[in-house]
Amino acid sequence: MPSPIDPGVVIGHVHLKVADLERSLGFYVGVLGFELTMRYGPDAAFVSAGGYHHHLGLNTWESRGGSPPPPGSTGLYHVAIRYPTRAALADALQRLLAARVPLEGASDHGVSEALYLRDPDDNGIELYWDRPRDQWPHDPKGALTMHTRPLDIESLMREAPPA
Repeated sequence: MPSPIDPGVVIGHVHLKVADLERSLGFYVGVLGFELTMRYGPDAAFVSAGGYHHHLGLNTWESRGGSPPPPGSTGLYHVAIRYPTRAALADALQRLLAARVPLEGASDHGVSEALYLRDPDDNGIELYWDRPRDQWPHDPKGALTMHTRPLDIESLMREAPPA
């Protein structure tokens, strides 16, 4: 077996094909609160959090006016966007509710709490925060034991900043 990848490696950004750039910017910037860092002509834009050059690229190069892939096809399952704290995830939930964006699910995975939804192009989106590592569940032998349980939405909402 080759040696493991360097533990400092992170996924720097995800680039999504979208049908309507302005509609996607309305969602990622207007609803989720990402910052527009750059437009690449009329066909692409880059958005980020915290001044990074881009966490998400959005483009219509091959997809302007297109439709989502049909069920049963390969492709992206979801993009997971990690929030730094539970309160920040609660703020995201508040934004989704205010914009009337429906949730497809909300789960407690033991290691994290997550909200699941779709963007305007039907791409799966997971918004989540990780619990501190010392709180992750392990079995008696020390193996990580993630699970999927319903998320306590009311408890999460109590963490949200005042509207």
